[in-house]
Amino acid sequence: MADRFRVTLAQLNPTVGDLSGNANKAREAWGAGREAGADLVALPEMFITGYNTQDLVQKPIFHQSAIAEVERLAADCADGPALAIGSPWVADGKLFNAYLILKGGKITTQVLKHHLPNATVFDEVRIFDAGPLGGPYAVGNTRIGSPICEDGWFEDVAETLAETGAEFLLIPNGSPYYRNKMDVRFNHMVARSVETDLPVIYLNMVGGQDDQVFDGGSFVLNPGGALAVQMPVFDEAIQHLDLERTAQGWRAVEGAKASLPDEWEQDYHVMTLALRDYMRKTGFKKVLLGLSGGVDSAIVAAIAVDALGAENVRCVMLPSEYTSQESLDDAEAVAKALGVHYDYVPIAEGRAAITNTLAPLFAGLDEGLTEENIQSRLRGLLLMAMSNKFGEMLLTTGNKSEVAVGYATIYGDMAGGYNPIKDLYKTRVFETCRWRNANHRDWMMGPEGEVIRPNVIDKPPSAELRDDQKDSDSLPDYPELDALLEILVDQEGSIADCIAAGFSRENAKRVEHLIYISEYKRFQSAPGARLTPRAFWLDRRYPIVNRWRDPG
Repeated sequence: MADRFRVTLAQLNPTVGDLSGNANKAREAWGAGREAGADLVALPEMFITGYNTQDLVQKPIFHQSAIAEVERLAADCADGPALAIGSPWVADGKLFNAYLILKGGKITTQVLKHHLPNATVFDEVRIFDAGPLGGPYAVGNTRIGSPICEDGWFEDVAETLAETGAEFLLIPNGSPYYRNKMDVRFNHMVARSVETDLPVIYLNMVGGQDDQVFDGGSFVLNPGGALAVQMPVFDEAIQHLDLERTAQGWRAVEGAKASLPDEWEQDYHVMTLALRDYMRKTGFKKVLLGLSGGVDSAIVAAIAVDALGAENVRCVMLPSEYTSQESLDDAEAVAKALGVHYDYVPIAEGRAAITNTLAPLFAGLDEGLTEENIQSRLRGLLLMAMSNKFGEMLLTTGNKSEVAVGYATIYGDMAGGYNPIKDLYKTRVFETCRWRNANHRDWMMGPEGEVIRPNVIDKPPSAELRDDQKDSDSLPDYPELDALLEILVDQEGSIADCIAAGFSRENAKRVEHLIYISEYKRFQSAPGARLTPRAFWLDRRYPIVNRWRDPG
């Protein structure tokens, strides 16, 4: 009986739908494991298809192609270690989220996911069938249990595996990031190791997919929850893990323990990686954005440069007669500090043409919001024209506070293909700017030091669509607005909860109303990096037509 077992853990970044590309990544990992003398090479959940596939995996030709790709992979990896890979599987006319074990040129075992998540970004109940509670599989004479992702969050799957002879747990995951989620993962995995008295290997994928970022951070626990190995967050990594048989059972040999950054760095890294992978996986090379001199466009410009390099970022100032010299100076200073291409495109001539065109229709009517929105929509038109002409994807720059209450112009400043700060409240935008000025990391492609001058962060926010305009003219001050949004959106709280927290009923009702009437805007908004469990889009799904209001 073997006294040592080596697992090669492949924390890698698949692309949804790139079956052959994902298979090639698996082959490379398997080759690294064979060279290192591994007994088993392990990849994350649904790796062959990429994750989250949503309804794509239900398309018969797609899941059939994925399974066929795994069969080819099995044939190519016949002579060497076993290979474990996440994949769809079909049996008895049912579609499963499966973990397939490949050995000797064949798919020898199919582990089927039992607990299907059906909350936040997951709809697995409507996509997959639930597999039965099963036992472990054998690699050589070692018996391994593999709860698949959500199965690892419930004690019944792990306990069944332990009771039926599993000697350690290898848990493949497609677990996307939200702020401080690593603590939640650790708590669940420690519970599994304590309950089963087995080592637990938590293997997560890495990389961006639409709004979600899989943050890696794979780790290994010994019985009782002692940390043996910690892999890095956000980076692809291959690590060889040894387990040794002792009188008390298998134990993981301690290895490298990467340090985990704080939540500010993790959020910033998520926004950067989300944009970088969205660009890479959709085929875009360059971006452009309107640089207004305000804090939101400044941090988006910094994220874009850190993700793609200054040579791949175009910033455009589109001033009107309401644009202050302060904003002109601030925008130019940010562009110079980041080293990006900077264009100056005044909108006065275009705005005059539109005003003259509409004058017969608008005669006798007062100027107001319509004329303000024309400015924003003209900027959107010009930026989209540049996007079309230069082949650069337009980034939109609305923060979560604005997205929540509709303080943005649809087909205007909401125009764009991706929004890195869509899930970042305004108060966190300010602090993120300060964090970026004070911190630089190797994964950032932008320059070190102060890239957003303090005046951009400290001045009162303004859309500058009319004389002496301030955001606070239309909205509560951002600290109050964000606190109300935390209650009403993130916590799904009530008006009574807002009042209990010390806010006026009038402001709470006003903000609630703005949230509900802005749903149609969010329905048409660009995707953006998910930072919290209540990001707009899949995490929070509300009807556009909705006449209900909290009577509190």
